[in-house]
Amino acid sequence: MSGQSISGVANTGNSLFLKTVAAISTFAGWVSAGMITLAVLITCQMIFIRFVLNGSTIWQTEAVIYLMIAATLVGLPYVQRLRGHVNVDLIPIALPMRLRRGLAIVTLAVSALIIAVMLWYGYEFWHVAYARGWKSDTVWSVALWKPYMALPVGLGLLLLQLIADLYAVIIRVDAPFGIEQEGLAARVSGDL
Repeated sequence: MSGQSISGVANTGNSLFLKTVAAISTFAGWVSAGMITLAVLITCQMIFIRFVLNGSTIWQTEAVIYLMIAATLVGLPYVQRLRGHVNVDLIPIALPMRLRRGLAIVTLAVSALIIAVMLWYGYEFWHVAYARGWKSDTVWSVALWKPYMALPVGLGLLLLQLIADLYAVIIRVDAPFGIEQEGLAARVSGDL
C-alpha cells in the first residue's frame, strides 16, 4: 500500500524520557529474542541427547517452557513500541483528530490501568513464590521465583512503555494510534 499513514514505531521526538523508555523497550526486545534463541538451542540439545545418544533429559523441557513464557512477557514493551499488537483502526480513522486524540488518551490510560493491576498481582505472585520457597514438582526442582520474575519485569516494562506512549500523545510528539492526519485524506478518498 503506497502512502500508508500508520507509522510502525512510536515517535520519541526530543524527549529524554521517551528516548530512554524506547531504549529500554528495545533492549527488552533483544533480551526476549535471546531467550527464544536459547530455547531453540536447548531444544536442539535435548533432541540430540534423546534421539542420538539415547539418553534422558531432566531440565530441558521445563527450561524451554520458562524461557518461552519469559520471552513473551519481556518482549511485550518492544512489541508495544513497534505498534505490533492487534489494532483495529476503523473507529480512529473515522474520527476527527481531536476525538481521535481523546480516544487514544482514554485507550492508553485504561490499558495502563489494567496492566498496573496485572503488575500488582504478578508482583504479589512472584513475592509469595520467593518468600515461601516454592519449587517446581519436577526432577529439576527449580526455585519458581526465578521464572516467575518474568511477570513483574515484563508487565512493569509494558506499563512503562504504555505511560510513554500516553505521554507522547498528550504532548503531541506522536500521532494518536500512529495515524497521521495528512495520510488520512488519501485513505478516505480511496487513493490507498
